[in-house]
Amino acid sequence: MRLLLHKIVLLLCLLPAAAQSAMPEEPVTVLISEINLYGNNKTRAGIILRELSVAPGSRVAADSMTALVTQNRLRLMTVGLFTDIDIRIDTISAAEVRWNIYLKERWYLIPEVSVQLADRNFNVWWKEQGRDIRRTILGVTLRHKNFRGALENLSLTAQVGYTKKFYIDYLKPYIDKKQRHGLGFSLGLSESQETFFATDSNKLRFVRSGSHYIIRQYEAAVAYTYRPAYAGRHLVRLGYKHLIAADTILELNPEYFAGGSRDLKHIELTYRYELNRTDNWNYPLKGVKLIGQVFNRIGIEGMHYQLLAGLEAADHRHLGGNWYTAAVFRGRIALPERQPYVLRAALGTRYEYVRGYEYYVIDGSQFGVGRMNLKYELLNKTVRNIPLKYLPAIPIRIYPKLFADAGYVKNELAGNSFLNNKWLYAGGAGIDIFTAYDMKIRLEYALNHLGQKGLFLHFSSE
Repeated sequence: MRLLLHKIVLLLCLLPAAAQSAMPEEPVTVLISEINLYGNNKTRAGIILRELSVAPGSRVAADSMTALVTQNRLRLMTVGLFTDIDIRIDTISAAEVRWNIYLKERWYLIPEVSVQLADRNFNVWWKEQGRDIRRTILGVTLRHKNFRGALENLSLTAQVGYTKKFYIDYLKPYIDKKQRHGLGFSLGLSESQETFFATDSNKLRFVRSGSHYIIRQYEAAVAYTYRPAYAGRHLVRLGYKHLIAADTILELNPEYFAGGSRDLKHIELTYRYELNRTDNWNYPLKGVKLIGQVFNRIGIEGMHYQLLAGLEAADHRHLGGNWYTAAVFRGRIALPERQPYVLRAALGTRYEYVRGYEYYVIDGSQFGVGRMNLKYELLNKTVRNIPLKYLPAIPIRIYPKLFADAGYVKNELAGNSFLNNKWLYAGGAGIDIFTAYDMKIRLEYALNHLGQKGLFLHFSSE
């Protein structure tokens, strides 16, 4: 009996120690006491610190430091203000570190001399338009991407050639101390001696004047932005647009504007929400992205009313090793369905299309496009120590890929268009090249459901 009592007492004494040893250990944390910036000769410190996920005084898990450095370097690269970023950590003690961020700024005031194609893509210009040099647009844009060092974007554009354009755009992303609210405005005038006036068998039909403009457009807008955190952004935009068409267009297509009007005037109220949790906003490999927007167009002349709702969702994943996938969906609904021709564009005339159908235009009020990509990172290298002040490093990223697309456009006014109201699908292989100053080149070989195949060149993201 005495032995049993002795064992019980011993067990009771050991229980607290056993319970304590069974409890998980508290993670070791480190204090980031300072964040020092070097090389930001023009960019204000507050603009840079706004993008970081840590701040002076942040306490973080010691074993997360490497991941935090990688994450914040990508955040700063995404801002588009720097050509190179190096984050170094000084250890002050076992419980305290200092971050030193070394930056190399871009050339912010960039005079861009551009030669653009008036057509929807390079292949249309090369094959269908016979490489007509008259269908080029020569432009000069004076763009300041970091005006006054506060991430303000100011651009002045002048274009001549196929389309004449004069445009001014300004955005101040932060007007408050907490750097959440922003304001901007834009003004523009464009005119052209040639434009498309109708869609025939999913091809655009063009008309050209001899010496005067055939279509002219005036526009003005003010915008408000709200960015409460790093990844989310709200935009509200109020705009006015006025299009004037020559009589020649209206004779060829009386439905170009509503009621055969020579003018189209409308007020547009837009709301847009962006959530971008990808690793690199310019060319993402991991993370999700969501964009929802609503356009409310109130006609003054040449149209009545149009409500559009659009959605874009993307999921980028790392499969392991050098393999990545990307799934992208874009869709739109427009009401009412009957609209003037100039407001019916769906797939092919802008940035929305099913790969493999670059030669076609599919008009309609509702559409959906899905894209799947399987990518392999063949090269991800940065060439450094280049003897140029604003280009000390050139990133070169090359991704061969396989892809498959599917899309659908609903249109009750399809006429003789044979690609409306049916599923479109295509697949193929290609290669993406991404380099300095966010330059992108996509070369894609696609086969569509019509049995047509071709090699297509693009200079933009998907």
